[in-house]
Amino acid sequence: MLQPTKNTLSLFVLVLSFTAYSQVTVCSWNLMNFGKSKSDTELAFIASTINNYDIVTIQEVVAGNGGAKAVYRLVNILNNKGFQWDYVISDPTTSANASSRERYAFLWKTSKVKKIGASWLEQNYQEEIDREPFMSTFEYKGKQFTIASFHAVPKKKNPESEIKYFKLLPALYPTLHLVFMGDFNCGQSNTVFNPLKKMGYKSILENQKTSLRQKCINNDCLASEYDTMFYNSVKINRQQSGFNPFYKSFATLKEARKISDHIPIWSTFQLN
Repeated sequence: MLQPTKNTLSLFVLVLSFTAYSQVTVCSWNLMNFGKSKSDTELAFIASTINNYDIVTIQEVVAGNGGAKAVYRLVNILNNKGFQWDYVISDPTTSANASSRERYAFLWKTSKVKKIGASWLEQNYQEEIDREPFMSTFEYKGKQFTIASFHAVPKKKNPESEIKYFKLLPALYPTLHLVFMGDFNCGQSNTVFNPLKKMGYKSILENQKTSLRQKCINNDCLASEYDTMFYNSVKINRQQSGFNPFYKSFATLKEARKISDHIPIWSTFQLN
């Protein structure tokens, strides 16, 4: 009878470790002014860019009907690419300034994940946060986690004054595995994130710019470190993370910026 070698045992342990977890890949993308201005060609490009992810959260969906229709058009394109997708769109955010109101959207592959219950705009700090986060719980192979998708006010309006309230959300939802993601208009090293980090939350990206310049400077086309995901490292394991430099598919940044002024970011998580 053959005896298992050390390498065989190591492989067996590795397989067991992978099967003991549930793994899902999530993408977050601020799709600038996502509404009726997006052409069918642009939507087709966006669909091809996000088709490999299991869940996609979109920020900056136009608050009017044009935004909701653009999401519907995008999902129709995705449904012709081999997977069945579903989606949910938030109501407009409750900003006092009507011009800054937006929607959020979640898109997901129905064969990969299941949405649990209703999605909601976080109301506890809607007076303090201009575009309150849109939250939704998903289940993958019996494991659940909740995404809070967020688009902060611009840098000149002090996004830290909003982000500081995120440290209170884990206590409001103690049974949920929270993942905060989106366009924070603020770098992950900012001290405003320290309370979350002390709770065990980590950023999937560090020192990675995610917004596009108006023009490339010495082949540097990215401007600021704005987009990331913060996950609870005690409850969730990050396997891989990255970003998609989609702008390299275009001859100029001006053309690329018709898609968005941000690049999509992504991460593969294993859920304990």
